[in-house]
Parts: sequence; C-alpha cells; structure tokens
Amino acid sequence: MTDETVLYSLDNGVATIRLNRPERLNAVTFDMLDLIRASLLRAVNEGARAVLLTGEGRAFCSGADLAGRMDRGPVDPAESLEFHYNPLAETLSKLPIPIVTAINGPAAGAGVGIALGGDIVVMAKSAYLLLAFSNIGLVPDCGATWLVAKSAGRAKALEMALLGEKMFADDAKDAGLVARVVEDDALMAEAGKLAATLAAKPTIALGLIRAQIKAALNNTLSETLSVEAAHQRIAGKTEDFREGVMAFLGKRAPEFKGK
Repeated sequence: MTDETVLYSLDNGVATIRLNRPERLNAVTFDMLDLIRASLLRAVNEGARAVLLTGEGRAFCSGADLAGRMDRGPVDPAESLEFHYNPLAETLSKLPIPIVTAINGPAAGAGVGIALGGDIVVMAKSAYLLLAFSNIGLVPDCGATWLVAKSAGRAKALEMALLGEKMFADDAKDAGLVARVVEDDALMAEAGKLAATLAAKPTIALGLIRAQIKAALNNTLSETLSVEAAHQRIAGKTEDFREGVMAFLGKRAPEFKGK
C-alpha cells in the first residue's frame, strides 16, 4: 500500500498518472488537484511523449471531497477554483503532449472535467458520468461546462447539468463525449495501446494538433487557416517531419524521436 494520493510512473515514453484514493472513490482534495497538475508537468519535463490518466479502484473520480472540505471549515468555492481546479484544467488543456483518459468507473463532479480533459477518452462499459453539481446547489467546474457543451452541444449539456443524472458509457459515446467504450476488463489494455501509439508519433506535431483543435472550436475559418499555417511552419522544421518524409520515400515505417 502507499499513502500517495497520485501515483506516477514513466515507461517507454508514456507517463501513467493514477488517482489513488480508492477508499474515497478518488475524491479530490486541493492537495490532490495540485499533485495531478504537478504530475502532468513532470511528465513533460521528464520527456514523456504521452500521458495515460486513470483512477485506482472502482471509480475514476467522485469529484470534490466534500467531507474533507467541511472539516476545514468554511471555504469560498470561487477561491478553490481559482487556485486549484482552474490551474489543473488549464494544464490539461495546454499540455504539449497528448493525453489518453481511461474512465474505469464513475466520474462525477470535477471528475467529469478531469476525465474529459483528455484527448482520447476511453470509457469502461459500466462507468458513468455525472454532473452532480445541481444536486448540492453548485454549478459545474473544472472545465466541465466548456468540455461538455463543446462536445455534446447545448441541449445535452443543459440536460446533464440541470438534472444531475448519470450518463452511462454508451450514451456518453453517442453524445460525442468519449471516443471509445470497451468492456471493463479490456479498458487498461486499450488505453495503454492508444497511449503507446501516441508516444511513438511525432510529439511536436501532436502538441500543435491539440492546440489547433482547441482554437478551431472558437475561431472562424479564416482564423483557423492562419493557425494551421503557423503550426505547419513549426512542424515543418522538426526532425520528425524530415524522418516522416524520408520514411515515406523509402517505403519504410518512420522512427519518430519527438523532436
């Protein structure tokens, strides 16, 4: 056993980050939110080329640890967002390497924002999403408002946020919130395979793609074309681009180095 609330490992270019409070369904504390963010930044600093984010035990993340929060006395929710939740959401969004999220069980409250912050989200068939905020008199946070509305649209976002009902895996996929749904016992194998695939790809280009898709969600066509041109200029100067072209011409598989 370990007392660490966030587990980190790096293997073959994939940084695996596990939320590790299974006895509390991985409910997040302020310290835990900061550790998740620090682990993401650590992955970049240590040369990881992809991140695999998941939870230990039977849940992905049940949201904020309300019991622990109340033990500390009154807390201004806005301050907790400013100093803990929002920095994590921004880091998930701006990370220069791709993120695969494996939703192994319930993702509720802020757990929805953390889960959907990945680029390729794989969900176990028995898992569910729950924007539970309206059930306790709060509003969605940790980026869930943006992520759900941009992915599923206004009607589905309002339904989820206002009613506070569970959305199971198949419905989440149909709504465009997750990329893949797999049997529970196949989740980590599928997510690990995807992370390994991404780690073997041209890392700089993948980071630019992350930023480019995010920009496209808010930009006009003309603005998007400008972003594409700027990013293509950067990508075209990388070693991986040169390797990709040489591999294509040589009719062989490329060996990207992430440079």
